[in-house]
Amino acid sequence: MKAAVHTAQRNRTSRLLGAAAVAVLLASTACEAGKGDGPDGSTATDRPGATDSAPAGTSSAEPDESGSSNPTGGSSSTAGHGGGDVAKADGTAACAEADLSYATTDQDEPGDQVRHLLLTVTNAGNKTCTVYGYPEVQLGADAQAPVALIKDSDPKAPATLAPGDEANAALLVSGGQRDTYEAHSISVVLQGRRHGSTASGPIDFPMPGAGPLTVDDGGGVTYWMTPSGLALDFIMSL
Repeated sequence: MKAAVHTAQRNRTSRLLGAAAVAVLLASTACEAGKGDGPDGSTATDRPGATDSAPAGTSSAEPDESGSSNPTGGSSSTAGHGGGDVAKADGTAACAEADLSYATTDQDEPGDQVRHLLLTVTNAGNKTCTVYGYPEVQLGADAQAPVALIKDSDPKAPATLAPGDEANAALLVSGGQRDTYEAHSISVVLQGRRHGSTASGPIDFPMPGAGPLTVDDGGGVTYWMTPSGLALDFIMSL
């Protein structure tokens, strides 16, 4: 009788142990299932990956062509700078009309027809400046073109004038050619530092005498240069 009781107790204990083992196995399986959502058991995460795009409303800074940072999708602009004759401390700025005084001197003998003139500009300012090229001379309001340049007179360097210094250009008003007319004015335009630019509007130089000049198309004018004698050498034999 006691053996039957012990047998029943052992069977009941075995059933309890078996039920406990099944419960532990089920709990373990549930925990493993919670570690991964994907079919391969990989762990799910809500952290964006390295290839995820940035949230809307943000931008990243990238260098533009100049090497500076510029927001992506933004625009950049470069300020323009104008040209022209710019005042320079080294005296290479073109002399302006207001910087100079003007003179015209007759080089012919008293009583002779006026044919050879010396045009002179003097730096009347307080800064060094430069007279470039040659004077663009128009003789009289009826002139069809400026007086021709005597190209051989090129001094190869512009005339730079300290305050009080002067530059000279020799002007031959008639060379014995045709198309003679009378001129009641001498108008000069100063050239600028850059080729083809100007440093003044038309400037009225003083007439050398009371009467008009007899002009023809055989005239010529030299470049500006500081020695007056050198300038006159180009016209006095004509």
